[in-house]
Amino acid sequence: MSIKVNSISKLYGKQLALDDVSFEVNSGEIVGFLGPNGAGKSTMMKILTCFIPQSSGTASVCGFDIVEESLEVRKNVGYLPEHNPLYTEMYIKEYLEFIAGLHHLKNVKQRIAEMIEMTGLQVEQKKKIGALSKGYRQRVGLAQALIHDPKVLILDEPTTGLDPNQLTEIRNLIKEIGKQKTVMLSTHIMQEVEAVCDRVIIVNNGKIVANDITSVLQNYQSQNKQVITIEFDKQTSEAELKSIQGVVQAVNSKGNVWHIEANTDKDIRTDIFQFAVKNEMAVLTLNKEEQKLEDVFKELTKK
Repeated sequence: MSIKVNSISKLYGKQLALDDVSFEVNSGEIVGFLGPNGAGKSTMMKILTCFIPQSSGTASVCGFDIVEESLEVRKNVGYLPEHNPLYTEMYIKEYLEFIAGLHHLKNVKQRIAEMIEMTGLQVEQKKKIGALSKGYRQRVGLAQALIHDPKVLILDEPTTGLDPNQLTEIRNLIKEIGKQKTVMLSTHIMQEVEAVCDRVIIVNNGKIVANDITSVLQNYQSQNKQVITIEFDKQTSEAELKSIQGVVQAVNSKGNVWHIEANTDKDIRTDIFQFAVKNEMAVLTLNKEEQKLEDVFKELTKK
């Protein structure tokens, strides 16, 4: 078990940022830690990286308690905060050498060369950090988080402000890193979660509202909602389609194509086929739309 959180709460004065949160992250997992602004994501990451203490509860990283063994935790964690704190007047190699010194690493030059290659900094390696684009600054941030070869990587909004090309590059890098390390990342980009994460934890108002495998959450149907797109070979009407038990809305888009919305725990497709047979119609196409992770996120965090 790489990360274990047990009943963590955090108070800022009278404001409760985290409320009795518990979860686990297994070794080798890439877990998305999601939530709206102010949900408690960054607070949890700061607690796990020993930047701030919790108000109550316990947590461990790689078996080390975040309070009693905080130095051991820091040795095993690489952290990229939301606002990437870099010394912009330093050259890339100079900065990484400085970070390597803080970790008392041996073979510093070799390790810096490995980090530059891993994070794709070869082309820019002779520049000052201040002269780099946002995407390359994020790469430098990842390099500093990885240079001491941590077992756990915690990334807070690692792709914020990146253009589509930079986002794809950083996303691929995170996936590659995840083959060897445990990764926990926060983001507001649902496509990123779908592409990268094995599991998703969603927090809202300081509480966990979902914790499941990404594919399972993608198939989550809020309030038994089903959306069907169907084409018949003959005309029908909204009133006739709404006579099917569970159908709450039927919208004709063009020709004999209908978008049907139903609220029922039963697969509505069976009843639609029976409706077609009863009315002597053939079903030309039928598609049950999968709910996107973004829709699930909105539903779980709208209150």
